[in-house]
Amino acid sequence: MGVAKRETEAFEQGNVLMRNESIVQYLPFVKNVVNRIAVHLPPSVEKDDLINAGVIGLMNAMENYDCKRDNKFSTYAVFRIKGAVLSELRSRDFLSRSSRSKIRELTRAHERLEQKLGREVSDEEIAEEMNIGLDAFYQIRAMSNMSFVNIDEMGLASKEEKTGLMEYLAHGKGEDPSNLTGLKEIKGGIANAIEELPEKEKLVISLYYWDELNMKEIGAALEITESRVSQLHSQAILHLRTKLRKRNLLDM
Repeated sequence: MGVAKRETEAFEQGNVLMRNESIVQYLPFVKNVVNRIAVHLPPSVEKDDLINAGVIGLMNAMENYDCKRDNKFSTYAVFRIKGAVLSELRSRDFLSRSSRSKIRELTRAHERLEQKLGREVSDEEIAEEMNIGLDAFYQIRAMSNMSFVNIDEMGLASKEEKTGLMEYLAHGKGEDPSNLTGLKEIKGGIANAIEELPEKEKLVISLYYWDELNMKEIGAALEITESRVSQLHSQAILHLRTKLRKRNLLDM
């Protein structure tokens, strides 16, 4: 075996060892992402399958991370892990076209009633408007937790725009964000919609997505039950989807 070939093999083996060590180091990120997503999933979905998908997302993050950008690797890695896990769920048709249709129907019913009554509406009123039982309503609302904002619903015209938006969100800044149709409007719309939420819902969203507390920890902090936290989270997601539709930031 030639010297150059031996050096190449040694280098590749070193890279594999470094990659494996990095995967072990960042594996808690994968487990944390999966555990947070799994809260909203039926028991039939195996966590191990999602962890495997998350590890693939972590490996992609290692390969594609640009250290010249401003954001930390951990921030970028979590974004890619989430994307890989959600892609795995989509590949299983977890949120099928029919499921997404039901979520849109729920959002529309909520919007119609709010416009008609001029106030916040109850779960019972929305279920009646949809002509379904409360149990079915809660199932659909739980599904909406997994589909707060779907890139495909934002009306972006091309694959390049969608990819650009994803890269912008992942890195914190893109090559030229001004070239992304509606990007500033999307970001501003989401921020304004969150500000308009009732105080408890806004607090739950903040603690869950920004402070990354789980629902049990949020319940302890707010001195309410974990099931109440879950209910507030579901209500907040429904309200946010309705507000974004009103701003024409989600497809009708």
